[in-house]
Amino acid sequence: MKAIWNNTILADSNNTKLIEQNYYFPPSSIRMEYLKKSGSKYTCPWKGMCDYYHIVVDGEVNTDAAWVYEYPKEAAKEISGYFAFWKGIKIIP
Repeated sequence: MKAIWNNTILADSNNTKLIEQNYYFPPSSIRMEYLKKSGSKYTCPWKGMCDYYHIVVDGEVNTDAAWVYEYPKEAAKEISGYFAFWKGIKIIP
C-alpha cells in the first residue's frame, strides 16, 4: 500500500493494518520529512489518544492529515506507532 499526496509518496508498505476502514502504516515506512507534528490531539474511546501531523509537500500544507497512536490502549496495541491518513491522501495498492 502507498499513501500519496501531491504526487509524493508519504508511506509505502506491504505490512499495513486495516482498522475501521483506515490503513495504518508501520513507522519504518513513513517519509517523516513530509510530516510535521501539529499539536492537535484526539482521544478514541478504545484506541486512546493520538497525535495529528500536517503533511507538507512543496510548500503546500494539508492540515492534520495524518495521525498516530504512540501509546494506544491495550485493545489497539497492534497499531502503536503506526500512521494513518485522510483529507485527500490517496491510499493505493
